[in-house]
Amino acid sequence: MVRIGAHLEDGDPLSAAKAASAEAVQFFLGDPQGWKAPNFPGEPAEVRAAFAAAGIDAYVHAPYVINVASPNNRIRIPSRKLLEQQLQAAALIGAKGLIVHGGHVTAGVDPEEGYDSWRKALQRIDRPVPMLIENTAGGSGAMARTFEAIARLWEVVADSAAGGGEVGFCLDTCHAYSAGEKLESVVDRIKEITGRIDLVHCNNSRDDFGSGRDRHADLESGTIDPALIVEVIRAAGAPVICETPDPASDIRWLRSRL
Repeated sequence: MVRIGAHLEDGDPLSAAKAASAEAVQFFLGDPQGWKAPNFPGEPAEVRAAFAAAGIDAYVHAPYVINVASPNNRIRIPSRKLLEQQLQAAALIGAKGLIVHGGHVTAGVDPEEGYDSWRKALQRIDRPVPMLIENTAGGSGAMARTFEAIARLWEVVADSAAGGGEVGFCLDTCHAYSAGEKLESVVDRIKEITGRIDLVHCNNSRDDFGSGRDRHADLESGTIDPALIVEVIRAAGAPVICETPDPASDIRWLRSRL
């Protein structure tokens, strides 16, 4: 049975997960728009034990500011440092994985520079928990927007990630749809490229197909056919995190369909 959960920004993610009847929960360890080192919702060993006792899986989402592909070394180098700190912190609380966006290069910069920066990051950063790279919705210089870009990134992963810990994939349904990739075939295409889907961010979209916009909607109220989202979840066979405005309702709805 697929484990279904939600992204919750409550200061006590375990209690919030229980209140939402979630089997998994995703949260930030600090300000998602800031560069500060991670902080914990309690003493790490106690947090780890509490999640284990409750039977709820924890996932940590890295801050949005991280962009290891950036050509600007004032962003790229701090990004590597913060990403490594986040991975270490996620391990301390027993998280199942750390989700990080693929990042992007700026306009006019060859995307190969970004992939080379990813190569260096993968070679230098130890990964005590699986690092799950998430596909993104927009940007011409994005490292993980289209299937073609993800395939190029995964060539770098295959060449560079050995020995440092697992690198996996997080599929966001809203992001794929907004990037102009058809959800009817998205699971097969991603698995052909990466060999795996470790987590699904289960979101509808407020915008049209191919919009390039990252605006999530509740599962029944967006522009994506809700039945298609359910089929993606079935095909992926991976744990699910709802990052929607009303995740508790979406957990109930999705569980009833699965």
